[in-house]
Amino acid sequence: MTASPSPSAHGFTVADFDFQLPDALIAQHPAAERSASRLLDGTGAQPVDRIFRELPGLLKRGDLLVFNDTQVVKARLFGEKASGGKFEILIERVLLPQEASDGSGQEVVAHIRVSKKPQLGGLLHLAGGLSGGGFDAVFLGRWPDQQGQLFRLRLQGPAGETPYELMARHGHVPLPPYITHTDDADDERRYQTVFARVPGAVAAPTAALHFDEGVLSALEARGVQRANVTLHVGAGTFAPMKTERIEEHVMHHERYAIPPETVQAIADCRARGGRVVAVGTTSVRTLESWARSGETSGDTNIFITPGFQFQVVDVLVTNFHLPKSTLMMLVSAFAGHEHVMALYRHAVAQGYRFFSYGDAMLLERSTTTATGRP
Repeated sequence: MTASPSPSAHGFTVADFDFQLPDALIAQHPAAERSASRLLDGTGAQPVDRIFRELPGLLKRGDLLVFNDTQVVKARLFGEKASGGKFEILIERVLLPQEASDGSGQEVVAHIRVSKKPQLGGLLHLAGGLSGGGFDAVFLGRWPDQQGQLFRLRLQGPAGETPYELMARHGHVPLPPYITHTDDADDERRYQTVFARVPGAVAAPTAALHFDEGVLSALEARGVQRANVTLHVGAGTFAPMKTERIEEHVMHHERYAIPPETVQAIADCRARGGRVVAVGTTSVRTLESWARSGETSGDTNIFITPGFQFQVVDVLVTNFHLPKSTLMMLVSAFAGHEHVMALYRHAVAQGYRFFSYGDAMLLERSTTTATGRP
């Protein structure tokens, strides 16, 4: 398990990562075409407004793009208790057999929105309720311990269907809380990257949503290499900061894995003088967790704030993040707080679209040693 480093906020408070965002700039739907979204080029002293499909021309032969190949699962489920009370669950994680209490592979960890917590061992009727047609879940208590904020359930589907199969058949796309419409067929397609491969995320690695086959082909033609990591994005990515003291914030855990071929691709990139280009903050968190721990798989709750010393990532493709969020702190640590806040002011003034279905930004790692306040 990768422990969170002791954050050095360099004199910042959460309020320093706030900005005014009109509600009209929160994207409710994706752009008509993935690569037709806007790209704010923040690699120079002054921002440059571009279209995302221009990205290949901004990278160099020999650079290495690192994507997060996690696949968003339909983790939101609705049901009712035996008493008839309605509830909603969001499955955060499918436990590995060795993590489950009975080794079955049928146990999950979930958020539960319900008026009254079920009794231990009680049945929850999902995706059909008492009228049938769905499946049941047994309530097993809190997770990871009795003080945990999440709950452990054992799913009981027909014919031994796995949790992933049950979610695929009965679940809903877990759209972020700031998207106000219910999920539909377009969300099933667009709240997913074109190269999603490993099921397990409850939120998309959104910077990768802009890539389509045309952009990927142009990158290949330019001589930009590709590699994958996996980080199953959890709902904690949307959790608000609850303290003004950054160092008191406790980060959520997410499961990650880096295949041997990606480790080799990074070494080869370094050897040829290329740059490691992380697609999204989830790729950054995965790569920098590995750099700090030496572990190519496990859980990470790495917390990246100004003053963090990056060891792997040179360039970042990222979407625009929520005010006062841990991801605002990450991008500020990467490219410099003053620079990032200036880019956000420009983006708001120019009407860029924000958050998961919004536009993208390109950043280079700050070359100064002091990314915090003087």
